[in-house]
Amino acid sequence: MILPLIAPAALMAAQVETPLPVVTVESRDVIVVPPAPQPVPVIAPSASRGTAEAIGGDEIRVEKDPLQGFNRAMFDIHQAMDKAILRPAAMGYKKLVPKPLRSGARNAISNLSEPFIFVNFLLQGKPDKAAQTFARFIVNSTLGIAGLFDIAKRKDFNLPHRANGFGTTLALYGVKAGPYLFLPLIGPTTLRDVLGKPADDGLLPLAVGRPFSTWQYQLSTGLVGGLDMRAEADPELRALFGDAVDPYATLRSVYLQNRAAEIEEVRGGHGRKKTGDLPELNESLTDPAPSDAPELQDPMTDPAAN
Repeated sequence: MILPLIAPAALMAAQVETPLPVVTVESRDVIVVPPAPQPVPVIAPSASRGTAEAIGGDEIRVEKDPLQGFNRAMFDIHQAMDKAILRPAAMGYKKLVPKPLRSGARNAISNLSEPFIFVNFLLQGKPDKAAQTFARFIVNSTLGIAGLFDIAKRKDFNLPHRANGFGTTLALYGVKAGPYLFLPLIGPTTLRDVLGKPADDGLLPLAVGRPFSTWQYQLSTGLVGGLDMRAEADPELRALFGDAVDPYATLRSVYLQNRAAEIEEVRGGHGRKKTGDLPELNESLTDPAPSDAPELQDPMTDPAAN
């Protein structure tokens, strides 16, 4: 990488030190000035050869976005769908459905995620957190009336919701994240998390069967959960994209850093950090705008939030 930077200077030095030829024309000395040397281009390092940054123990490399062309096309499609359909529907849902009903539906959906969180804590060799997750599920399923009320997070129990999944389990066992992906209706993710999600989604249908295995249940919970999540994330998304020079790169950078911090928290490291406290990503993954964007929160983290 040093040679291309030195070459132009070496050529210029050689040009200065070499005596200029002199010819005589009509008894007058004329200095013949040779043509200026052509500049040697400085070859910038390829984006695909960037160095890795270890963030939260989960490597994020420039190679993580080799599908950038595809991802940007999908991002544009998603943004168009969001503007025309998703956001208006989500804002309508938030306006028409009273807050207690929205909170109850959010709590119930969150409660149904506790079984696969429990299983993943067991697979990760964390029996204490698995026991706390199981206790949370029992408390909210009984005292919380099928999870409609998040009783377990109160001080009497102090059992908060902890995000976890099979993608995190794979990460803790050394499976690399693979390429970054952006998929319409799913959003930012990685190949590892895409492959791990069916294991989480299929737990209740396989273990319990009906009604969790019916398309009516899958459609209704997916629709309500999706609208609620989009409505809750709207302020953060507006703040994130408001001053971004490149919204795609901004979202990618924030997502990868938050995901790495989430995995590190489950691993038992420093715990979840704000985006601004994390090391900067490589240049290709860094938002070109000043990074003061808020952290993207999981709406299930605090089901009582508006």
